Amino acid sequence: MAAFLCMAMAFSQGTITGKVTDSELSGPLPGANIVEQGTKNGTTTDFDGNFTITVGTNSGTLVISYIGFVTQRISFSSPGDLGTISLQPDAEELEGVVVVGTGIIDLARDRQTPIAVSTIPASVIQEKIGTQDVTMTLVNTPSVYVAGQAGGYGDSRMAVRGFGQDNTAFLLNGQPINGMEDGLMYWSNWSGMSDIANGIQIQRGLGSSKLAISSVGGTVNFVTKATELSEGGFASYHMANDSYYKGTMAYNTGLGEKGFGASVMLSHWQGNGYNDGTRGQGQNYFISLGYKPNDQHNFNFLITGAPQWHDQNFTKRISDYLTYGRKYNNNYGYLNDEYLTERRNYYHKPVANINWDFNISDRSQLSTVLYASWGRGGGTGNVGSRVRTADGYVNWNAIQNNNQNSVDGSATYALRASANNHAWFGIVSNYNYEISENLDWNVGFDLRSYKGTHFRQIIDLLGADYFQDNFNVRFPGGNQISAVYNANPWSAVGKYADESERYAWDYDERINYSGLFSQIEYAKDGFSVFFQGSISDQSHIRWDRYQYDEANEESEKVNNFGYNMKAGTSFNIDYQNSIYFNTGYYSRQPYHDNIYLNFGNEVNPLTENEKIFGLEAGYSLRLNGFSANLNLYRTSWKDRVVTSSTTVNDEQQFTSNFGVEQLHSGVEIDFKSKIDTNFSLRGFLSVGNWEYKGESITRVSDENRNILSEDAVDVDGGKVGDAAQFTYGLGTDYKFTDRFSADADYRFYDKLYASVGAVKDNLELPSFGILDLGATYKLPFGQNDVLVRLNVNNALHKIYISELTSANFVQAGDDTYQGINTSNFGYFGLGRTWNVSLRYTF
Repeated sequence: MAAFLCMAMAFSQGTITGKVTDSELSGPLPGANIVEQGTKNGTTTDFDGNFTITVGTNSGTLVISYIGFVTQRISFSSPGDLGTISLQPDAEELEGVVVVGTGIIDLARDRQTPIAVSTIPASVIQEKIGTQDVTMTLVNTPSVYVAGQAGGYGDSRMAVRGFGQDNTAFLLNGQPINGMEDGLMYWSNWSGMSDIANGIQIQRGLGSSKLAISSVGGTVNFVTKATELSEGGFASYHMANDSYYKGTMAYNTGLGEKGFGASVMLSHWQGNGYNDGTRGQGQNYFISLGYKPNDQHNFNFLITGAPQWHDQNFTKRISDYLTYGRKYNNNYGYLNDEYLTERRNYYHKPVANINWDFNISDRSQLSTVLYASWGRGGGTGNVGSRVRTADGYVNWNAIQNNNQNSVDGSATYALRASANNHAWFGIVSNYNYEISENLDWNVGFDLRSYKGTHFRQIIDLLGADYFQDNFNVRFPGGNQISAVYNANPWSAVGKYADESERYAWDYDERINYSGLFSQIEYAKDGFSVFFQGSISDQSHIRWDRYQYDEANEESEKVNNFGYNMKAGTSFNIDYQNSIYFNTGYYSRQPYHDNIYLNFGNEVNPLTENEKIFGLEAGYSLRLNGFSANLNLYRTSWKDRVVTSSTTVNDEQQFTSNFGVEQLHSGVEIDFKSKIDTNFSLRGFLSVGNWEYKGESITRVSDENRNILSEDAVDVDGGKVGDAAQFTYGLGTDYKFTDRFSADADYRFYDKLYASVGAVKDNLELPSFGILDLGATYKLPFGQNDVLVRLNVNNALHKIYISELTSANFVQAGDDTYQGINTSNFGYFGLGRTWNVSLRYTF
């Protein structure tokens, strides 16, 4: 009997051993928590990541957790060695944050079958963003190209695998934020994203999002802060070149005993801009209210907004830059010695959402988010005859004098604003059910309703009594407009022109969207396979009060059905090597702006669903202190619409290509290496071949949307522009002491072609390299530290100026390229910038 009892006790109190590592670098994770689920029995890993725990049952589950990594649950049926357990880095970099909407966010870690993905944690965003747009945090990623487009704050754009922002899906905590009408992103509306982002994940190619969205190039998911667990906050101050400064304050109450908590953040920024005449100013607010009544339910209400205005610079002739300098901008001047610009963007787009996470059981969860956004603002420009000074700037005094001497009091020139207001409401819900230990199923829906209102209004008559509009069909005798409105993001919220005070255009657009999605995945013993599908229906209608009388203002209603299917598989050869393969097909509805001809009520007969077929495969290597990924992709896109813009005689022109086919293929490599505890290396390489196929119908229209020409054009073999097809980068971090560290990132860009839409013979622009430097010091201050950060962007201090119509370039000093022909197009300037930031956390 004694022997039997001893054997039973020995069996029921077995010992389990294992090792916990970082899946990115395969290095050990010392101090990881190991807990026997349902008990208080636990231990931690040693310096080498090893652990030993005595369990009291024959079978059960171990919970392995580590700050900044995704928690794993490992089942055991007998004592023994579990081997190496790899934890995935948590894309959300939790840092004590209550995360909501986890079933909707669609991070890559939520699926076993891998994809081409890169994650930027909050610490990197805070250190390296400085005064730049949040898009700049993604520049050290394969096949990602970020550049400016209007020379002002918030005027960046990005492309993924050669596809622009309208063909890359952007999500905020899993909810779509691309424009409903055209799919575009305006980063000035999201200037506070770097303050509130808890992490950014970019999924190149097909991605893991279950929604029926435009993730052709990829998917970028911004995971924001929610209500934080502990009381505290921070204060930060930034200063940079060209009189830029920014101040931020944040405070968290922490989650109280009754489950309530609140987090609040406010910031203000302003600066003069790198280019002349690109001043800007804005604020950011973030309020999050959390309630967690029990372990089953978690609620969070969030509202955030970034009202801002910034002045813009558009493309100039190369001869102008060579004459007046690299910072030249002729969109502004001085009226009675006071600065005044023609081109100002102003906008306020509050976003609010309510998240509900419901843990129904250990095997099923429901996540739902109800969201809304209200956009008010637009962009300014001119109407009438412009007068310039001898050196090319706007001569406001002469313009005002002309208006004041007008015979009938009408304006010969006025400043106007193109207002783009909207109201957007939506709900996304996802139900997850664990059918078995190896089989997981998701199903959900996505509903959206959007109304946009677009018109032009007068913001400054410059000494005239009124502006005469003779083109509104509702006023056959002409319309005298004397009301003026401010180009200010705060006043734009509630004060803008009524219908009798609008000119050039005045219309509403209504877009309703409904979608269903589902995913099922099987994973066992290092092998996984998944299938994912979604269907969606969109309805479009518009009401035009300017070009049509009241009886004909409503357009034909257009309904479009679309769908996508994705499937993939992966296999872990061993702990160090894994491979995957994914494929997908999209039948994507055209954007609203492409459905109706020339912004009128006539339906465009050329538009149809765009067809996208993608193939991708990859290989991952994980060694001790080293990780690397190899990705191959091929994406075919048919029946798509491409639109680009240029400036001709100080006026913008738009070129649209219908029926375009594109073929994008390429190779991507990225790696990380931990040389020792103080020194690390990282790098990437992307080689792409992005071309147009066949022929397209090309339409050119002016800034007032008048058609200038329309032709069938052969574009076969033409290179896709606006993003470098060959890039590589190398970065390093070195920790000199516990308080001082430095880092550097170099990027090289080549095979960059002009952004002119679908053409057969595109101009290849000069290659270039960028070097970014940074240093961090933790300055002791009381019980905490002040984090001091210095960034120097484009330390090489190079600028490049290019010309479209000639393939011949003459180097003209300081890496400036002047075209032989004086008919010029486009440039990109890369001047050195710097910023210093101080951050104190309490």
